[in-house]
Amino acid sequence: MRYVLGKLGFYLAALWAAVTLDFLLPRLIPGTPVDAVLARMSQHGSVPPGERKALELMLGGPHGSVVSQYFQYLGDLVRGRFGTSVTYYPVPVSAVIRQSILWTVVLVGVATVFSFTLGIAFGTIAGWKRGTWADNLIAPATFLAAIPYFWLALLALYFLAGRFGLPVAGGYDTQSVYVSFSWPFISSAIGHAILPAATIIISSLAGWALGMRNMMVSTLAEDYMVAAEARGLPRRTLMIGYAARNAVLPSVTGVAIALGFVVGGALITEQVFSYPGIGTALYQAVANSDYPLMQAVFLVITVAVLGGNFLVDLLYAVIDPRTRRRA
Repeated sequence: MRYVLGKLGFYLAALWAAVTLDFLLPRLIPGTPVDAVLARMSQHGSVPPGERKALELMLGGPHGSVVSQYFQYLGDLVRGRFGTSVTYYPVPVSAVIRQSILWTVVLVGVATVFSFTLGIAFGTIAGWKRGTWADNLIAPATFLAAIPYFWLALLALYFLAGRFGLPVAGGYDTQSVYVSFSWPFISSAIGHAILPAATIIISSLAGWALGMRNMMVSTLAEDYMVAAEARGLPRRTLMIGYAARNAVLPSVTGVAIALGFVVGGALITEQVFSYPGIGTALYQAVANSDYPLMQAVFLVITVAVLGGNFLVDLLYAVIDPRTRRRA
């Protein structure tokens, strides 16, 4: 319990720092959402004198001192209020986030679990059977880890989408199905997610496999492995129960570090495939100077990364009980 409370306090402090930075950044950028809307309106003719005041009332422009705005911002966060989106006006930012976050969570979550599981399994086999075909595939496979997400996504569009008839844009077929908990919608969503998920999996799988392979080689040279083998334990027990269980610890820690990169890469991948996730919402927010939506997206990404780190720390304590004793 002491370990959990310590970690929870650390991540709550990190979350407070992220929330404060999220509050300050838009206020350091020149201009406001109202200025952006007025600039677009001025391209189509003169703007009436009272238009700024009306826009400030509609969009909820900042009022009062920075300190009062900060505490109002914290209160709105507690209530789940992020303001009104400039891009999707008059839709609230919270509604935009709810509509897009599930797509990204499913895409990134499934792709990360698949790439981590497959990479750890392949790295375990390659490290256990050094010098075999599995081990020899590790080196060329690492080439994929160096390819940027968006470039691999473009290759997938060019070589796979046309030949196999896979969907190339969107989250589902908007012409024939609608969002519902039904098989036509689920099958359409799965089909549209194949290429984006495959891009993330292929880009990150080799890194997990290489790290696990190297840790397996180091673990097999440890004294306790020699002693376990001398006791005549089954090879399956040696590989999974002794070698893999200890070799996987750095990879579990690496999940927390890699989660941020996976999320960032997924945002770019969503743009290539026009996937209706957080990445698309962020792109639209930047293009339209939609500061409230940008703040909400950054906050969601921060919470996701911090939450993933916290869960990984808890999992690490389960896998390696010595962590709890050192805390």
